[in-house]
Amino acid sequence: MNGHTLYSIGELARRTGTAVKTVRFYSDSGLVPPTDRSPAGYRRYDDEAVARLDLVRTLRDLGVDLATVRKVLERERTLAEVAEAHAEALAVKIRILRLRHAVLTAVARRGATPEETHLMHRLAKLSETERRRLVGDFLDAAFEGVGIGPASAGIARSMTPELPDDPTTEQVEAWVELAELSQDPGFRAHARRLAEDLAADARPGPPALHDDLAAIVRDEIAPAVAAGIEPASPRAEPCVSALLARCAHLLDRHDDDTGPRQRLLTRLERMNDPRRERYLTLLAVINGWPAPESLRPVLAWSIHALGGCPDDQAG
Repeated sequence: MNGHTLYSIGELARRTGTAVKTVRFYSDSGLVPPTDRSPAGYRRYDDEAVARLDLVRTLRDLGVDLATVRKVLERERTLAEVAEAHAEALAVKIRILRLRHAVLTAVARRGATPEETHLMHRLAKLSETERRRLVGDFLDAAFEGVGIGPASAGIARSMTPELPDDPTTEQVEAWVELAELSQDPGFRAHARRLAEDLAADARPGPPALHDDLAAIVRDEIAPAVAAGIEPASPRAEPCVSALLARCAHLLDRHDDDTGPRQRLLTRLERMNDPRRERYLTLLAVINGWPAPESLRPVLAWSIHALGGCPDDQAG
């Protein structure tokens, strides 16, 4: 061994920042065998053993088990293969930890009961297939058989959350909340009523540019809100008249003996339910979309101007 620097087990431990006990364990297990022994029988290690020990420690720090470390050292498996396999396994662990973090954060923030905690945990762990089934059940309950026609498929797609394979904590939290909301019987019934309103608006032929009630209200009322016009003031009445005129084709119902003004008020009170906007906000977080524009200011103004209570929540 002339010409080679040899280290005692203590020197090897110091050079690599490893406890002597750990070096001895790796040496006894054959992962870092001694290069030579002194005349007195003490183990001696060369620079190759230093590099070998560094590799063992690195792989162990990265969570690689001893059996796999041995295979790498004995060249039964390449380091690249092991790294790829463990990176994939680590990605799964990270996703699980992110799910747990999201659930625990939500539990702490809400002061959730044990039952609510169990539900949130179950929802967070659902597979992609299970998530699709849950959302599909909600959308079916809202749209199936209401008579919207071909547009229903597009509407359903626009309301479908797509949690990515590597979601952020915020996306997981949003998914759990959206899943809970979609299972709420009250919100399901409300979504059904909104779908029925859409069906009532449907007309033969291609949709007109401004058939969407939300778009009409935003276009007509946003300038009044921005101008600071009070909804109960005389200045508001021309805005209300223009809104009713724009909505006339949606409010011409022969199966309803209430007047257009009351029908519009009822529709807007339903649209103003905060659960509707919350669903859309959560959907945007999950799908990575821009945050939706809030219609609450124009809806509240319109409801007040039409004689309703803007803070009521339709059931």
